[in-house]
Amino acid sequence: MENTQFSGLKDQVHDAQITFRTLLNALSYPGTSREISIQLTPPPGLTLACAAACLTLFDLETIVWLSEEFESEVKTWLKFHTGCHFTDHPQDAHFGIIHNINNREPLSSFNWGTAEKPERSTTLLIQFEALETSQFIRLNGPGVFGVRVVKLPLSASFIQEWKENHQSYPLGVDVFLFGENTVIGLPRTTNLSL
Repeated sequence: MENTQFSGLKDQVHDAQITFRTLLNALSYPGTSREISIQLTPPPGLTLACAAACLTLFDLETIVWLSEEFESEVKTWLKFHTGCHFTDHPQDAHFGIIHNINNREPLSSFNWGTAEKPERSTTLLIQFEALETSQFIRLNGPGVFGVRVVKLPLSASFIQEWKENHQSYPLGVDVFLFGENTVIGLPRTTNLSL
């Protein structure tokens, strides 16, 4: 039974459509911050934006990997609202949810797809706490006019791993970065540099 303290989407169809459009826009225009402004009360550990994305993207056939920092109530809440399944093996996941970008598994831990089926790769939903401590990152590629310079909460090690991810296209992971109520998309087609 659902813990009434934590709620799902108030208007399931409408809110999911709005969130899905926001996520698509975030991937279409890499590095731009988009607001997710729906009403939702997720369990502790999930930002509102990340929770909304989960409820929009997951279903009965979705396999999810959760980083170990999440409390068990997050898994219970996601299972109740989406019917998704969970795995302890990042390579098996359709989606990986990372509690905090400063404590994450390497990108290479996840499924990068195959030459025949690159779409089978894992999509990562990564939470961050604040952009104030971020550094300026240069982005270029599809969806970016010329070069875009934005503040992102990415470490030098993430940038290095991303280079390999980007160079492996069409293989590789796509990433959504979530603040409390914002999302930034990083598709594998985007090149990142300091």
